[in-house]
Amino acid sequence: MVETAYSHTSFRVPEIPHKYGPRVHLLDDPLAWSLLAQLCAPETVQPRVGNLVRMLYEKLAQAVIAAEFPRKKVAIPTRMVIKSPEAVYRGLAIDDETKAVTVGIARAGTMPSQVVYDLLNEVMDPSAVRQDHLFMSRETDKDGKVIGATWHDAKIGRDVEGRILLVPDPMGATGSSINSALTHYKTRLEGTPAVCITMHLVVTPEYIKSVLAAHPETIIYALRLDRGLSPSKVLSTVPGTHWDEERGLDEHQYIVPGAGGVGEILNNAWV
Repeated sequence: MVETAYSHTSFRVPEIPHKYGPRVHLLDDPLAWSLLAQLCAPETVQPRVGNLVRMLYEKLAQAVIAAEFPRKKVAIPTRMVIKSPEAVYRGLAIDDETKAVTVGIARAGTMPSQVVYDLLNEVMDPSAVRQDHLFMSRETDKDGKVIGATWHDAKIGRDVEGRILLVPDPMGATGSSINSALTHYKTRLEGTPAVCITMHLVVTPEYIKSVLAAHPETIIYALRLDRGLSPSKVLSTVPGTHWDEERGLDEHQYIVPGAGGVGEILNNAWV
């Protein structure tokens, strides 16, 4: 017998309207917005912060895997097969042979990457899944303006050929760290990634513009767009309508409304 109900899927992640282009996905998820608002509140500290980050990245990782990973047709017997030979699920599933690597950018990206890695190992053949670690920080000029990212250390596998590259970093502010990481993976390792996907709790219009300018093939997922320093007339329009006038970064390149240092509060280390 052939079941046709699950032989095709039109799954798409629900998104808010925007004009940043088809490679940007800003999720329309009121539950995630609620949890994220709690995460960003001044009174929220550990262990609540860690629990919220974990929950939010589980939701985001599920959305990305369902929307972006290859699928294949499967025929998997259920436990009922001992009573009925028809007890076989026939339909689509995520292709468990897909190769993937998740990149943890310390400090804020360490826990998110682990959450993504754990889920990938449940869904995929674990031998096809890898987690890399980067240690970098903002590089600023004498006025405190971000001018790039400084690498301190890294633990990275040798190849990326055909792998889906995932970079789960909570705050997409200027794009300096992400751009540096993507450049490294595309130019310094063996092979070429199949696709590069960044995964964020919050992004700014400046971040989106910076990453797509440097790496236009990148796919960006985020739970929330922060453009809180934009003029009122801009805030009343669909995001991206007046992209050049949108602002989500203050004079020190911190996000507004933002969260006020996710890496610091996750680790209780204010340096």
